[in-house]
Amino acid sequence: QVQLVESGGGLVQAGGSLRLSCAASGSILSINAMGWYRQAPGKQRELVASITSGGSTNYADSVKGRFTGSRDSAKNTVYLQMNSLKPEDTAVYYCYAHVLTRSPLRVLDYWGQGTQVTVSS
Repeated sequence: QVQLVESGGGLVQAGGSLRLSCAASGSILSINAMGWYRQAPGKQRELVASITSGGSTNYADSVKGRFTGSRDSAKNTVYLQMNSLKPEDTAVYYCYAHVLTRSPLRVLDYWGQGTQVTVSS
């Protein structure tokens, strides 16, 4: 069993910043990719940022240059620094982790509960 706990969402004015955190815990042998998706009302969930175990990052075009993903592998934690926020960034943000679990030995994707980010104009 693996749990992902997110924190850091909230309400911010356009142009402001927020930092999201997500810590994974439980029966973890290793984590390959960790990252963030978001889902706005009436829209499909979309990838925002992903970070591999080697530190390679991938971003949605809409957030490049404004958002920075990072991770602390020792703490099984992933972060999303969001700068120059826009109203269209308003969404529920979900972290995920691609986990190799100890017992049973298997690979699964796990998700956080979601955290609301609201950007006012």
